[in-house]
Order: sequence, then structure tokens, then C-alpha cells
Amino acid sequence: MATDLDSRATLIRDDPAPSRSARQTSSWSLPPDLLGEAVLRVRAAALLYALAYFLAAFLPELVVADARERLAADPGHWIPGVLSIADALIVAWLVSQPWLSSRLKLYAGLAFEVLGSFGIAAMQYQHITAPIGQGDTGTAGFGLSWVAAFVLLFSVMVPMPPRIMLLSTGLSVAAVPLTYAAGVALGTNLALGPGEFFFTLVFPYLIIMIMAYVGSRVVYRLGAAVREAREMGSYRLVQRLGEGGMGEVWRAQHRMLARPAAIKLIRPEVLGARDSESRDLLVRRFEREAQATALMRSAHTMALYDFGVADDGTFYYVMELLDGFDLDQLVRRFGPVPAERAVHFLRQICASLAEAHEAGLIHRDIKPANVYACRYGREVDFVKVLDFGLVKHGRPAEPGAGELTMEEGPSGTPAFMSPEQALGEKRVDARSDIYAVGCVAYWLLTGTLVFRGVTAMETIVMHVHGEVEPPSHRAELPVPAELEAIVLACLAKKPGGRPQTADELAERLASVSLEREWTGWRAREWWDRHQPADPSDR
Repeated sequence: MATDLDSRATLIRDDPAPSRSARQTSSWSLPPDLLGEAVLRVRAAALLYALAYFLAAFLPELVVADARERLAADPGHWIPGVLSIADALIVAWLVSQPWLSSRLKLYAGLAFEVLGSFGIAAMQYQHITAPIGQGDTGTAGFGLSWVAAFVLLFSVMVPMPPRIMLLSTGLSVAAVPLTYAAGVALGTNLALGPGEFFFTLVFPYLIIMIMAYVGSRVVYRLGAAVREAREMGSYRLVQRLGEGGMGEVWRAQHRMLARPAAIKLIRPEVLGARDSESRDLLVRRFEREAQATALMRSAHTMALYDFGVADDGTFYYVMELLDGFDLDQLVRRFGPVPAERAVHFLRQICASLAEAHEAGLIHRDIKPANVYACRYGREVDFVKVLDFGLVKHGRPAEPGAGELTMEEGPSGTPAFMSPEQALGEKRVDARSDIYAVGCVAYWLLTGTLVFRGVTAMETIVMHVHGEVEPPSHRAELPVPAELEAIVLACLAKKPGGRPQTADELAERLASVSLEREWTGWRAREWWDRHQPADPSDR
């Protein structure tokens, strides 16, 4: 970890890139979400095939009277169509089953492509098996088969390794000449010479094979390119977990270890980088703050595993993956928490901030969405403070460090912004975070924001000038007077009226007299009821 953080991190691979041949022969080189999409496309192709087959082969014969009579006189005419539609419906059902792996589902799709092509050819060219002396004797009935359209559509709909697609396409287009061969074996009224056979029934489908191979190769390489683009250093992006104003958060997997992680992607323009100079300043700030965050050892601060800058300028943080809820989700889903649980959460937030403030780091965006209550080993209701993305040094760490913040206005979230932060004061210190902790406490106890304006600017103005309504006036659950006094002190307009440090706030919270304690047993009972542990994580 020290090596990663001592120099500018870039988006690189741990090991040499695999050779071209290795990439080509690797199976299903697609991210899980694209692999899942390919399976869905197999199902869509099967259902579309069944519908199109019915409309093209059966609907006219069911509607037109003469065709109905011919169909009734020769029930065997139904057999290829019935079998083909049944095959398509079985494949559509099979790929919908959760017990079958994605790879086997795609193999089922390949089998469907081949069998479906034979079904089309059998129905389309039934006339060649007519008894000798009946029907057409020329090649007019051997125009380009619908097999060609089906094969081309399947090759671009479903991403497959090109060599595998070439094999399945070859077997599929062979349906046309093999259908003719079957007709000859059964006794047909058609007899094509070698040249006529090749240029009518073989050569066009060789061209179709090449077209399908090229299309499949392009589609598959696009999927593989997405996979490579999702590799962040030693980590591979697996699933997008969320998106916010600062960027996206993804679930990731270490390429060598079995350790899952969360990766946050931040584009420089989101942070105000408009030219190369401001971007360079932002990169320096990003590195300095990531290094400082990585040095924090509080168990209540989100662990930073790695960070880097991608080739396109995107910043990324690699963090521990948590199992639980942020406090915004928790209150929205389950309602305000009792006072004793709120105190339990707030004291843990203070533990994280105390270390950060001692190191001269001001979070500046403490809010419920950036505080996570989670399972942590055998513990539950364990708090982690996230997203030091707006972190600022309370004191310059090096000459010129004060120039690295580049903010032209208030930064943070309006609903949880201290008055001095809202006014854009340059000397924002730890007491600004204390104000935000008061806003979080208000949210936990009441399920409402301290101030809610119609616009963000109105909310900011209310934080600067508005009078705070005591939380007990809004809360559904009892709020002890001591706790209410602490919350209101945190929300004082002047920094001097607030608890001056996170340690002081934690001590005051610890001294609150509560009717009941929030015990480990109560916490575990709550988690077992609302968020049972996943056995696969053990």
C-alpha cells in the first residue's frame, strides 16, 4: 500500500497484457453485466424466432382457405415448423433458469442457432422433396434463404468469441445444402449440376459466414474493450452500485485476491477543472488528500486501499466494500432512530472526525449519505465515515498547499452546510464538521432536515440566518433534553458557540442520561430482522 501511495498512481495493469492469441482463445471475455445481457439477447432471439416463424409459415396457411385444405391434406407439412417453434420456446425457457450458468446458456443459444437454421431450411425448401415429376425443376426456389438473415441477426445480437461464432455459423448455413442433399437422397425433382450447386447453395452462404464472423468479431471486441476499460489498477469493475453528483460507485474485485472492494470514479470537470493548469492542481490536491486519508487508522473511517488517475483523467478511489445502509437510507426505510441509537452513531462519527481533525483534515461534506452503518466482522451498527472527496487541510501541509483547493464558492451539500461554509469563508475549520454532525443528529432523531428551502440557495440562506426548531418539536420518539441541548449547540450559527472539537462532542454525548442503552444485543436483533448476514460472505 505504501508503494501505491508514494507516487502518482496511474491506471495500469499489474502484469503484462495477455497476448493477442491469449485474448482470442479466452472464453467469454465479457464483464458479468454484459454476459448477462448476452443471455437476455439469446432469450429475445428465441422468442422473436418463434413469433416470426409462426407469422411467416403458419399464419398464411391458417387464413387462406386453399392453403388450409392443403395443410389438412398433408399434416406432415406442419412437422418442421412445430419442432422449430418448440425448440425456440424451450431455449427461451432454459436460458431463463437461474440454476444454469451463463456460459451454458450461451452454448444453448449456439445450439438454437444451428437447429433453428435447419428448421427454417426444412420449411422453406419442402418443395424439393416432392415426388419426381411434380413441382418446379429449376433453381428459382433456391433464392437466398431466410437462414442468411437469421444467422446475421444472431451474430450481432449475441456476443460470442469469434471462432466459436464462426463454427456455429458454418453449421447453421450448412442447413441449406444439407437440406438439398436430403431431398436428393429421398428422391427429388431437382438435379443441380456441380457448378450450379456450388454457386446457388454454397458460395452465397460462405459470404454470409464471413459477414457474420466480422460482425461477431466487432461486437465481441467491443465487449472485451469494455471489460478492459473497467480495470482499475489491480481491480476490475463488476457492478455499478450508485451514482451521485461527484461520480459513480462500483463494486469491484481484486484481480489476484478474493477481496471485494468499492471504487469511486470522479471526473475532474465535476471538481471544477476547466483547463490543463487547473487539472494539474486538482491532481496534486487529489494525491495529497488521498495520501492523507490513507494514513488515517480509525476503524470508523472508510479504509482506502488504493487510488489513481485513469488515462482519461478520471480519479478513482479503491475503498472497502460495506454491508449495510447509509444513514440517509436507514432513516428513509425504517424511520427515525431512538435517542440511544442516535448517540451510538454520533459517538462513532466523532471518533473518525477526531483523528481527521488532529491530522488537519476537514471533511466538509458530513451528511447522512456519507455515514454508513454496517456489519463489520462480528459487530453490527458499526459506523464508517465515507467520502473525504471534499476534504480540506485546516492548516497548510506544505508551501503552496493552500492554493490547491480552487473552490470559487461554497462546497458541500446545502442541507448540511455550516453558515461559514455557506458564506464561502476561506478559514473553515473543524467546527464546520461539528455543525454538520448536528444536522446528521437532527436527521436521525426527526427524519427531517434542519432547514428545507425550495431551492438550494434558499436552504443555504436559512442555514446562515434561520432559527432552528428544536428536534423534540418534530420527533416522533422522545428526545432527552440533554441530547437536544447538544444538537442545538452543534447548530449554533457562530463556530464559537459549538463544541470545539470532536472529542469534546463525544464526551458530551457520552454523558447524556438515557432511559435505555443501545446494547449489542438490541443492535444484533435489529440487524437480524432487517439485514440478515449473507452466508456466502462468511
